[in-house]
Amino acid sequence: MSSLFLFLIVVQAIIAAALVGVILMQRSEGGGLGVGGNPTGLMSARGAADFLTRITKWLAIAFVLLSIVLAAMAAETSTGGSNVESTLDRSAPAAAPAAPAPEAPAQNDPLSGAAG
Repeated sequence: MSSLFLFLIVVQAIIAAALVGVILMQRSEGGGLGVGGNPTGLMSARGAADFLTRITKWLAIAFVLLSIVLAAMAAETSTGGSNVESTLDRSAPAAAPAAPAPEAPAQNDPLSGAAG
């Protein structure tokens, strides 16, 4: 694996953790952090909700774009799918059918007379 690929995976993990954190900070009613105070300021409840919404949008866009880039890089470095085909083409040797075990007569079976 190239160092760029590993770096992008680490960045992807950081973006995913930040996205989870930002989503969990939002209130379900859209109130943001729930901070009271002056409703016209930047960090009021409305301002915090707008800020968190914008951050969530950009983190989600970055996550999706980075996922596409990582998928393209992974497909480019693979060997054309031959690994998958060789894995699927494996055939196990056919096992010989097991002979059925001979039935031993049940001498001390309390239910042997109930069947018939």
